Amino acid sequence: MSMAQPTGPLCTRDSLATELRDLGVRPGETLLAHSSLSSLGWVCGGAPVVVAALLDVLGPAGTLVVPTHTSDNSDPAGWTQPPVPAQWWPTIRAALPAYDPATSRSYRVGAIPEAARTWPGAARSAHPQTSFAAVGARAHAIVDDHALDCRLGERSPLARLEQAAARVLLLGVGYDSCTAFHLAEYRIPGQRVDNSFAVTTPAGRRWSTVRDRSISDDRFDELGAAFEKERPVLCGPVGGAEARLFPVADAVAYAAGWLVEHRPRAAP
Repeated sequence: MSMAQPTGPLCTRDSLATELRDLGVRPGETLLAHSSLSSLGWVCGGAPVVVAALLDVLGPAGTLVVPTHTSDNSDPAGWTQPPVPAQWWPTIRAALPAYDPATSRSYRVGAIPEAARTWPGAARSAHPQTSFAAVGARAHAIVDDHALDCRLGERSPLARLEQAAARVLLLGVGYDSCTAFHLAEYRIPGQRVDNSFAVTTPAGRRWSTVRDRSISDDRFDELGAAFEKERPVLCGPVGGAEARLFPVADAVAYAAGWLVEHRPRAAP
């Protein structure tokens, strides 16, 4: 059976680092990266090489942060991709493995975050669904004390990234992947909902339900397009991908105003 030849461009650790520097990534900064490995082209060495290139550019004083979400640790009643039979729900709630920051694989956030999660010295936050992993000088300061009833709000790594003057890197993905916009949701009126997951407690595994802010990435693509027209965003190629670089604080401040104006207001 013949195999199709890989498509380019060919990317190496050095070429990726050079293009990231050209984009504007700086040594010593804190960077929240959302990424698509396939968008880059053919990466010699795969996802670990992308992580290595990012760390090369950030240097020993910098910090790389990535989403390592585990949205599959959730109530099966809400599963749609695919749904499961209702008669299975009690068994799933009783048997779903509890979140473990050291071993739980990230889910649907890409190969690059998974490579960063397992990087030597990586730290990871404690939320069973919306954890972040970090490598570098500020790793623990960013990810520690992630509250179970605050997926992406004031007691999550996103607020600490804002305080640290971090920037967002969208590497081959769109604004619908920009988790910083969710921090803005917590700062405007909105509904609170039940959120359930399997968590480890001092007494062992437990199925837990907490009240948290309702969140959605609905219209984040429109929000991002408007943000890019009105605020400074650095854009450029990295491999075969289109990359964007901008401050977390700018994104959050702009999103808070845009969401109030463009999304229907929900009761708290």
